[in-house]
Amino acid sequence: MTTVGEFMTTRLVTMDGTDTLTAAAQEMRDSAIGDVIVTNGDQVIGIVTDRDITVRGVAEELNPSTATLNQILTQDVVTVTQYDDAVAAADLMRTYGVRRLPVVEDGRLIGLVSLGDLAVEREPQSVLADISADEPNN
Repeated sequence: MTTVGEFMTTRLVTMDGTDTLTAAAQEMRDSAIGDVIVTNGDQVIGIVTDRDITVRGVAEELNPSTATLNQILTQDVVTVTQYDDAVAAADLMRTYGVRRLPVVEDGRLIGLVSLGDLAVEREPQSVLADISADEPNN
């Protein structure tokens, strides 16, 4: 059994729910990532993706300089542990229609596993794995 912990990323970017959409977008740009985990201390309270900023923020005409992550975050985030089976994690993504799962231990954030991570691990010859393994070009 391949576990989530074998290929999760521990290079995480977390932000507070009171941070602005602009701050999150800048952090995503600077870190070459597509999401930030919104936390309150060590506890995961939500996730915000670059798509969320666009669809829930800009398209709804929120001012990105004043609107906060709390206004657009996805709450009730599905999480996994580092000991969970990778196939089960992929099934959770499919069931809940998500591409990323925070990895927690005793309720504390320790990593993140993405659909791309799973593709690289489980189907290394797939197009998604090829794209996911490349360095960011933005």
